[in-house]
Amino acid sequence: MANILIVDDEVDMLKLIKRVLEKDNHYVTLINHSKDIFHIDFRRYDLLLLDIMMPDMDGFEICKQIRSLVDCPILFLTAKTQETDIVRGLGLGGDDYITKPFGANELRARVNAHLRRDAREKKYSVNISGVTFLLNAKEAQYNSEKLLLTKSEYEICEYLALHRGQVFSKEQIYEAVFGFDGESDDAVIATHIKNIRNKLLAKNLSPIETVWGVGYKWV
Repeated sequence: MANILIVDDEVDMLKLIKRVLEKDNHYVTLINHSKDIFHIDFRRYDLLLLDIMMPDMDGFEICKQIRSLVDCPILFLTAKTQETDIVRGLGLGGDDYITKPFGANELRARVNAHLRRDAREKKYSVNISGVTFLLNAKEAQYNSEKLLLTKSEYEICEYLALHRGQVFSKEQIYEAVFGFDGESDDAVIATHIKNIRNKLLAKNLSPIETVWGVGYKWV
């Protein structure tokens, strides 16, 4: 059971897809005017279906504008099967194509396959303030691009992010990341934080806030 948003200018197509997906107990929201997407909180949805050929704004442009806001699967509905169109859509952050005309079973199978894969991935990853932490791989990403953090920098980011909003002193961060056996040094954490900030600022990210006289927090 998932929340699914469908954007298509063909009302009959919207109704058909809604009936098909509701057989799997999904909650389906329909939009038939692309301009209405700007009133939507995309974070509510587990999967998006976007028609490519629409007036005002096509599916490619919608994907381009919202991809950084959501980490759920985005599937294109299209009659276009040219390789250049497929490459363009995937390059903008789309996850798959469903070619019109399609069968009900194919639609259900593709949608449910992406939902299952996304659920598996999210068991071992978390997105906080735009940064995705792959907890098993000990890797941080932004817009699916790996952030070039050292092991210690990653551990500091993960610790602060998983405790978002809480303030930690340099000593607390040192103990959490390096263990109680390490010889605490305020300058070590301060230097790591400085380097992390420089790397994140290169991506226009600034999630680490200094609380003067106390420490740092992830916001």
